[in-house]
Amino acid sequence: MSDREYIVNPDVVLIGSGVMSANLGVMLKLLEPRLSIQLYEVTEDLAQESSDGWNNAGTGHAGICELSYTPKREADGSVNVAKAIEIYEQFEHSKQFWSYAVSSGLIDQPKEFINPIPHLSFVHGETQVDFLRARYTGMKLHHFFREMEFSTERDTISRWAPLLLEGRSNVPIAATKMNSGTDVNFGALSRKLLKWFEQQEGCGIARGHRVVGLRKVDSTWEVKARHLASGDVHTNRTKFVFVGAGGGSLPLLQTAGIPEARGLGGFPIGGQWLMCDNPEIVGMHQAKVYGQALDAAPTMAVPHLDTRILDGKKTLLFGPFAAWTTKFLHQKGRFTDLPFSVRPDNLLTLMKIGFSNLDLIRYLIQQGRQSMADRLEVLHVFYPAAKISDWKLIDAGIRVQAIKKTDGQSGIVHYGTEIITNADRSISALLGASPGASVSVNIMLEVIKKCFPELLANPLGRTRMKAMIPTYDEDIKLSVNSERFYAVHQQANEILQLT
Repeated sequence: MSDREYIVNPDVVLIGSGVMSANLGVMLKLLEPRLSIQLYEVTEDLAQESSDGWNNAGTGHAGICELSYTPKREADGSVNVAKAIEIYEQFEHSKQFWSYAVSSGLIDQPKEFINPIPHLSFVHGETQVDFLRARYTGMKLHHFFREMEFSTERDTISRWAPLLLEGRSNVPIAATKMNSGTDVNFGALSRKLLKWFEQQEGCGIARGHRVVGLRKVDSTWEVKARHLASGDVHTNRTKFVFVGAGGGSLPLLQTAGIPEARGLGGFPIGGQWLMCDNPEIVGMHQAKVYGQALDAAPTMAVPHLDTRILDGKKTLLFGPFAAWTTKFLHQKGRFTDLPFSVRPDNLLTLMKIGFSNLDLIRYLIQQGRQSMADRLEVLHVFYPAAKISDWKLIDAGIRVQAIKKTDGQSGIVHYGTEIITNADRSISALLGASPGASVSVNIMLEVIKKCFPELLANPLGRTRMKAMIPTYDEDIKLSVNSERFYAVHQQANEILQLT
């Protein structure tokens, strides 16, 4: 299709072609085929920012290995695993929808976007070993994590992930492992969904278009988009706007001028990976291994050693390492993004965050000054025998840490994904960080419930949504109903070829 595929005055406008917009666009079109939907994307290709396979860890976040979702022990020595259970259930919604897309012929070749990869947590030192044992004890009690294994035995951990033990000194270590983890290429998934979307009557994708204006006019939104190649400005009107523009969401919300965006700020953090494609080393590691958080690091910077399957090739990534930037987008961002986002309504919030997060600022400065040898030293915590000649530094995406003011307090949204919706429910925007893409279906389902309740109120709409996400409206959650969980979990895994 042309890079200027316009639907005139559509029912819905989507901004950004990442996994959030891709899921929402397809779900809405399936719920109501008569809807007209226009998508604007600033890059020439689709899903090139945060959703792209090289710009994120590709972890199917299910709370299995991410220690940041179970951050500390309680007074009695136990670990609260409620957040891990919640995220696991939300990821199951994603798998249900993606398996429906495969089984109904919307998309094909699931191995091009999702593959089974064991998820491991790995710690060292007596204090952290005790923490991981307590975490395992709490998680093992729940049917989501019944298959989890725990070990402090070096031989066992070496079988799970040989690189962790190669050259390691005799310090206390521990690991947990679940084979049911996944590696997901969210960019490939987004492009598959949008290929179907673009073929539907009443749906259009305008590539190479930057949205430069969002203005409420009576009961509709006036959307202005500039075609970057020609400079032409295209104007459209719509009843609903979804801003799924990743780091670009905050400036667009500010342009829209909705009261709900007042006081919001954003702090961009660039990302970098160490990448290894040495076949001998890559062949020894078949896991995503998450470790202990670094001091002052944001949640997205918790180190992990990952098997990735991108474009049919297996490789290893380690990181992420943070990098200082003032751009909100990796490809089409501008160095003026951060300073231009500072407004009178968020200035005090940003200043308060700056003064109360000096450790984070020092961390970013330290990260930016790192040499390759410094980065290798961090890698040695996971892979003590790593050699600098086998690894190279590559750029990843940019994450904008959302900063918001609630009940008089200012805070950085380190994890959890925020949806901002205005009072008349005519515009929604995505902010936040991990687990993000992994729980995108659940997040978009909440947007539909809130902004398009009429589509789910009639029996036909409910039937269509039940086909997409069989458990979406069940009174008893999967976290409680183990029998129902095993049935839908197995069915989705078989369709996605994860068994």
